Amino acid sequence: MKSLRFFVLTALAVALLAAPVIAAGLTAEEIVEKANRASYYAGKDGKADIVMTITAADGSTRSREFTMLRLNDEGDDQKFYVYFQAPADVRKMAFLVWKNAGRDDDRWLWLPALNLKKRIAPGDKRTSFVGSDFFYEDVSGRGTDEDNHSLQEETADAYVLRSEPKDADAVEFAWYQVWIDKQTFLPMKAIYYDRQGQAYRQVEALKVETIDDHPTVIEAKAADLKAGTSTVNSFSNISYDNGFNSRIFTERFLRRPPREVGN
Repeated sequence: MKSLRFFVLTALAVALLAAPVIAAGLTAEEIVEKANRASYYAGKDGKADIVMTITAADGSTRSREFTMLRLNDEGDDQKFYVYFQAPADVRKMAFLVWKNAGRDDDRWLWLPALNLKKRIAPGDKRTSFVGSDFFYEDVSGRGTDEDNHSLQEETADAYVLRSEPKDADAVEFAWYQVWIDKQTFLPMKAIYYDRQGQAYRQVEALKVETIDDHPTVIEAKAADLKAGTSTVNSFSNISYDNGFNSRIFTERFLRRPPREVGN
């Protein structure tokens, strides 16, 4: 009896010691970091064809078609290359990003109609990406250390976080709320609020599929809640671990696309 009582008490003590660790779960920073890895770092590299459909406030639509290549570099650095195939007014336009962990990214835009290579200033990264409701920053992601994150709620399916910019003067939002899927760690919805506390922008994942063992957003939507406009990106021909060479992601290929884009 004494040994049984000792066993029960010992087991209870171990359970009590372990309980705080289990209850604490993941921190807000750990959740955001996992979401960042799931969204932007799947595989060693990635490729996708994208159809962008832009809907104006009056309901009229226009579309753009492009291919995006991604390469994970040293540490958390990455490189992105975007090449436009259609329509005619953006055909052969190219966008190049060198994502630098811990400092401002390098971004270039090639405008063939003007024979102009344009450097995108850090302050312009939260402006419209080629006339859509997505921002330049949405292409390669926002640095996880640029905001202060706090876990607001945990539901059966999602972590709900609030994020506030560390440099409020560098961005147009006061804070944003994001829902992160607990199984895939993909951000499923983000709502941005202005300094008056009004929601003005929303980005959400509409469809998710598992491709090469990686949960992948195959349809995403960004909406300007005040202007009444929206943009949907539909992804196809998605592949990972293609073995891309880093030479693809250089200014040399702004003027002519590498064969890897498939044209």
